[in-house]
Amino acid sequence: MRGRTGDAETAPGGEPAVPGARLLELVKVMDTLRVNCPWDARQTHASLTPYLLEETYEAVDALAAEDHAAVREELGDVLLQVMFHARVAQERTDGTGYDIDDVADAIISKLTRRHPHVFGDVTVSGPDEVTQNWDAIKAAERAAARAESGAAGESAGPVSALEGVPLSQPALSLAAQLLRRAEKAGVPADLAEHPADQVAGQAEVSEIGRELLAIVGRAKAADLDPELELRAAALAYAERVRSWESGAS
Repeated sequence: MRGRTGDAETAPGGEPAVPGARLLELVKVMDTLRVNCPWDARQTHASLTPYLLEETYEAVDALAAEDHAAVREELGDVLLQVMFHARVAQERTDGTGYDIDDVADAIISKLTRRHPHVFGDVTVSGPDEVTQNWDAIKAAERAAARAESGAAGESAGPVSALEGVPLSQPALSLAAQLLRRAEKAGVPADLAEHPADQVAGQAEVSEIGRELLAIVGRAKAADLDPELELRAAALAYAERVRSWESGAS
């Protein structure tokens, strides 16, 4: 076990350890598990997907509870999922493979590119301008990616303001993100109101569905996160149910 000097971890001999050194050890552990553990060896991206979601939600719960020890543990579980997916991808031989260094390289490049006020010569007046620059750079990246797809013979088409929004996220957060993206792109607000006439190919939407989307819009206008608001209401309901159960028993 490594020693500690104050809050800083130290290597044997009392010298400060290199930040991130334990991540290299984690890579080795993951390699060993992938080869020597029957369960780990048979996992795929698809089989691991539920765990990525589960561990992420558990980390969110720990953060909400402000349980610092639990947060540390749950972040480790999330990190394991990142390591695991990268290790699975590393084994592909069809030219689509990558490893954990490629994952790290991609995020380093992205952070450097989107922080020109830190790594370049751009000057900003404050956090609001940082956000504006981030959105502009991100939009330019999407446009460039679409252009590259077109040059490669793929159907590029116009760039949508909604491109890149993960459609598999929970419905409330999906609706909120779609509305945020649309507003930034200057989309008329009344498009969020479901018309009486269906657009060809569009799924039928119930009155409840329309009302829920309208509530998400109201939450957004009030600068509230609808997912968090519903979660708070659901937790309060859970407490009322437990109180009722205590009285009924």
